[in-house]
Amino acid sequence: MRLISRLQNFYTPRLYGSNAHTNDFLLRPTIPVLPGKLVGVPQIFRATIPISTRPNANGTYDTGLGDINIFDIFLLKEHGTQLGVGPLLTIPTATDPSLGTGKWQAGLAAVAVNATHQRLLGILVQWQHSFAGQSSRPTVQSLTAQPFLIYNLPQGWYLRSTATWTFDLQRDTYYIPVGFGAGKVWKEGSTIFNAFVEPQYSVAHHGNGVPQWTLFAGLNMTFGK
Repeated sequence: MRLISRLQNFYTPRLYGSNAHTNDFLLRPTIPVLPGKLVGVPQIFRATIPISTRPNANGTYDTGLGDINIFDIFLLKEHGTQLGVGPLLTIPTATDPSLGTGKWQAGLAAVAVNATHQRLLGILVQWQHSFAGQSSRPTVQSLTAQPFLIYNLPQGWYLRSTATWTFDLQRDTYYIPVGFGAGKVWKEGSTIFNAFVEPQYSVAHHGNGVPQWTLFAGLNMTFGK
C-alpha cells in the first residue's frame, strides 16, 4: 500500500473588490486502497486539513485551522477512462468563524481520469450541502470542478494545469481560474517526490471577495512500494 502526502499552498494576493489577501496551506494525505473482501473495487481516500488566513473588517488577519474535508472515491471503471464516485464529508473544525462555515456538510465526489505515457487528463467534481451545525450560520451549498491536465517532458519534468472552478450555489457567486505551471518528479530511495508551482488567474467571476489570481505550489511525497 502507498501513502501519498501532499503539502500544498494557495496564496491569493488579491481578491475581487478588495485589496486583502488570503492563504491556505493544505495537508492532504491520500491513501489508495486495493480491492478486498469487503469492498471489491479500488478506493481513493483523501483528507484535506487546511491552515487558513483570512482578512477581518478592521484590516487584521486571522490564521488557524479551517474545516476538514474527507472523501472516499470508489473506482467503478479501471480500464480506459477510469471513473469513480463516493461520499464526501466536511467537518466544522475551524478555530475562528472567518476560517470556516460552522456547518457539517455532506455530498458526493466524482472523478474521471484518462492516462497515457505522455499525459494525464481528467476532472474531479465535488458537491456538498450543509445538514447541521451552528444555527446562526447560513446554509452552505457548493460545487467545485477541477479539470486537470499533466503533460510529461523528459527527465521527470512536466507541464500542468489544475485550477479548481468554485461555485457557491447558496450565495450565487463563482470564480473560474485557469492555471499553467510546471513541476518535476524524482526518486530518492523508495520515496517519490513531486514539486510544482502553478500560477492561476480567474478568467470569469461573479461576486466580490473571490480570488483574482492565485499562486499554487506544492510538494507531493509517495511512500511505500
